[in-house]
Amino acid sequence: MNVALALRLGLAAGAVGTVVLTLSETIEQRLTGREDSRVPGQVGAALTGRKGDEAAAGKLNTPVHWMHGTTMGAARGALALTGLGPVAATAAHYAVVWGGDVTLYRGLGIAPWPWKWQKQELATDLFHKGVYAIATGVAFKILRNAAT
Repeated sequence: MNVALALRLGLAAGAVGTVVLTLSETIEQRLTGREDSRVPGQVGAALTGRKGDEAAAGKLNTPVHWMHGTTMGAARGALALTGLGPVAATAAHYAVVWGGDVTLYRGLGIAPWPWKWQKQELATDLFHKGVYAIATGVAFKILRNAAT
C-alpha cells in the first residue's frame, strides 16, 4: 500500500471512528447525565488566538471534534505502513491519540496532567478514546480490504 492510499483510508476510517465515538459519548452522557465536553472548542479557541473566549469555544466545539477525529485517522493509516499488525497498530494509534491529546491540553493550559484529573473523568476519557481507536482500526481494516 502506498502512502497516499494509507492516508486517504485513514482519514475515512477516522471519520467512521468519530461517528462511533460520538454515539458512544451520547449514550454514556444519557446514562450518566454528564454534560458535553467543551475541550475541543477550547482547543480550537486557543489555537486561533481566542483562548478563554467561551463564545468562540462554543462555536468551535463540534467542528474541532469532527476535524480532530477525522484527521487523527491519518495517523492510523500511517501506522499501517510500519508493518505492525492490525491489533498492534490500533494499540499504537490509541497511545498516539490519547497521549497527544493530553499533551496538547496541558500545553495549551486547558487541563492539568491526567494524574490530577478526577478518577471518573480519566476513566471516561480513556474509555471513549479506546472506542475511537478500535472503531477507527476496524474501519481501516475493512476499507483496506475493500481497496485491495
